[in-house]
Amino acid sequence: MPGYADFGSILARLGKHKAGKSCLTINTLSDIDIDVLAELISAGLKDLNTRWPVSPG
Repeated sequence: MPGYADFGSILARLGKHKAGKSCLTINTLSDIDIDVLAELISAGLKDLNTRWPVSPG
């Protein structure tokens, strides 16, 4: 994933986390909203797909 800079609005709803350039640190899953995490992953894959083709594995 190229990074989290473009996903501030999603990260704001995620819950307790730390984000670096391309790292996301979550201590426990109960600290975050799992649905928002799924949204973040999906948005990241869509962004990545604009740079390099992504296919399910």
